Amino acid sequence: MKFFEITRHLEFDAGHRIPNHQGQCRHLHGHRYQIEVTLKGELSEVTGSSNEGMIMDFGDIKRIMQETIIEPWDHSFFVAKSDVVMVDFLNTIPGHKTTVIDHIPTAENLAKFAFELLAPKLNSQFDGKIKLQRLRLYETPNCWADVIEE
Repeated sequence: MKFFEITRHLEFDAGHRIPNHQGQCRHLHGHRYQIEVTLKGELSEVTGSSNEGMIMDFGDIKRIMQETIIEPWDHSFFVAKSDVVMVDFLNTIPGHKTTVIDHIPTAENLAKFAFELLAPKLNSQFDGKIKLQRLRLYETPNCWADVIEE
């Protein structure tokens, strides 16, 4: 049996800070994040279906990524719930788009969080015949974090 992998790439803008960082990242700053999801699975062999010959339609992957990650996170500010000073400050800004997460918003933690949000939605497609294999989150063009399902 042959398995295939496909990857979908999207982008969003967001801000964060790493409160205990000894360098510049302790300051408020933003990134043009890029996110890639790689799915592993078998090709659909349902004759006449719109997914025939595919693992999953790229448009369907985009829709799930948009609903789950891009729309909630685009132009948001990520803050760790333990960063009380920043959480309190952001709560004073009316209508501010803040995403409070359990951990420091490093590239690794954001990638893990995105993986945990996307995996159940993507893995449930086609009776579980596909699997979110890898999620890559670029913080900059030269720096990224991978979460890999083994």
